[in-house]
Amino acid sequence: MIQSIDYAALAVPLILTLLAGLVLVLDAFLPDRPGGGRLLGLVTLGGVLAALAVLAAQAVAGVERRTFCVPASLEGGRTLEGGRALAGGPALTGGLSGRVPGPVLASGSASASCSFVVDRFTLIFAALVLVAGAIVVLLSMGELAGGRIPVGEWYFLLLSTLVGAILLAASRDLIMLVVSLELVSLPVFALTALKRYDGRASEAALKLFLVSVVSTAIMLFGVSLLYGITGSVHLDRIAESYEAGRGLTFGGAAGAYTSTLDISFAGAASSPGSAVTTVAVVLVLAGFAFKIAAVPFHFWAGDVYQGAPIPVAALLSVISKAAGFAGLILILTTALPSQAGVWAPVVAVIAALTMTVGNVLAMRQRNAVRLLAWSSVAQSGYILAPLAVFANVVQRAHARVVVEHQVETAREAVLNVSRSVARPAVSLLPADAGPLVRATNVELSRTAGVAIGPVANASIAYLVFYAAMNLAAFAVVMLISRERQRNEVDDYRGLAFRSPGAALALAFSLICLAGLPPGLSGLFAKVVVFREIVDGGLGWLAVVMAVNTVIGLYYYIAWTAKLFTPLPGGESRTRSGPVVVAIGVAILITVVFSVAPQVVLSAVG
Repeated sequence: MIQSIDYAALAVPLILTLLAGLVLVLDAFLPDRPGGGRLLGLVTLGGVLAALAVLAAQAVAGVERRTFCVPASLEGGRTLEGGRALAGGPALTGGLSGRVPGPVLASGSASASCSFVVDRFTLIFAALVLVAGAIVVLLSMGELAGGRIPVGEWYFLLLSTLVGAILLAASRDLIMLVVSLELVSLPVFALTALKRYDGRASEAALKLFLVSVVSTAIMLFGVSLLYGITGSVHLDRIAESYEAGRGLTFGGAAGAYTSTLDISFAGAASSPGSAVTTVAVVLVLAGFAFKIAAVPFHFWAGDVYQGAPIPVAALLSVISKAAGFAGLILILTTALPSQAGVWAPVVAVIAALTMTVGNVLAMRQRNAVRLLAWSSVAQSGYILAPLAVFANVVQRAHARVVVEHQVETAREAVLNVSRSVARPAVSLLPADAGPLVRATNVELSRTAGVAIGPVANASIAYLVFYAAMNLAAFAVVMLISRERQRNEVDDYRGLAFRSPGAALALAFSLICLAGLPPGLSGLFAKVVVFREIVDGGLGWLAVVMAVNTVIGLYYYIAWTAKLFTPLPGGESRTRSGPVVVAIGVAILITVVFSVAPQVVLSAVG
């Protein structure tokens, strides 16, 4: 089979890949003179902005693009009786609403399983990665001005991370997910180690490397089990395999809801083993929990953030975290929606522990970067929380569809009875009702998948709001670190009198992270998540989130108060053009989100 490739779908990662090669070539041939590093930074920034422009054009076109597709007839594709191909799965199929917003222009029809999909889910995460990447490039220009770090290698590794993050959001098979996630992770510990002759940076790089290796090994074990159980690597076909074997079942606990309509495909494999599936789901969750620094796999965050250069810490807190969440959302909601009864309770417990432990540890910190590190851990808990109600939301939607189906069946039965007066009793279903029942159950599962959108959307919306706020805080910390090497929270005392602009920017970002007015972007983010949790029926998790929001107020407000506390001493201002621009861009985006949150909410659906 000769497979065509849709290069338009691959345009953004291709631009960044070519840019990474160009940066290495320029670094090799440009003369070693002052300002050479700044030129490479401008070239990198220009390339990232060009990729962002191409992404905007794809978004305006509103067409879903797919490539690297496998037809339904290959890879063990299953068919319904009568030869009709089973197309699509019950989950998001890569989108935020469970619907394909436009025609498919790439190789393969809608019934094909594709490894690379550019849809609204991909566009949102790619936009987040590119905007955050542009800000990190600006921060890098300030970090590299000292001349202690090789510039070409730095920008090459940074661009490699951006490519991996964008590929991961577009990945729709297990192999591409794992490879993309490693392309995000491996360059980061190299970036951390590029700060040579720095013991703390070397220690951070080693810890990050060990964490990356362990998390990858755990996740690969889980992924291999999923492949062994289902015989497929594509996420939609994994979902189909579970439905074909056991129907839509939400958990194994007493009182759990199970569809009464049997799914039985011709030639389908036997029911996937529930015990092995549980192990696979737990291992995959553990692997991603390492990547997003969720409890109990959070221990590396504080030391790594503090030891790494501040642009790398900002990259870890936003880009790497966004990539981890993109992969986690894809696997859980696209490949494993029928296993929500297994993973949703685990996610709920992890979310509660993550937000609590992160906030408690942040209260004890005296170093500014460590405080932001543990704050970032707590924010991961808030982002995870909406996914915990996935099983309840889908269960209710599925139950509603089943009830509607039963009502329709009863209505047809009444009509049949009225037509058969004075006739012998007849069956209400035709003799060949098996395929009809099975096809109906497939449609029920698809309809249940429509309700998945709001749950994932709440997590994605919070992630977008958080990215802008956190980048603004890291940008100001980067600026002050050039003046105060220890970078303790006490070093920010009286900052409003030394550098009013930086103090106002940091105060606004901290208030946003706390969720207080006038930082409305943080408030809107928390309201969106809180509403989904309450609507999903997890009242205890909503209470935990409310308590943790109050705990977070302590250290955010305490740090903000120090900024406006008078401190005797002369005035000193630190100037760094690229870092100041980064602060301005991050604050501008945060203000836009505070004034018009519908920009984000409408984008995620």
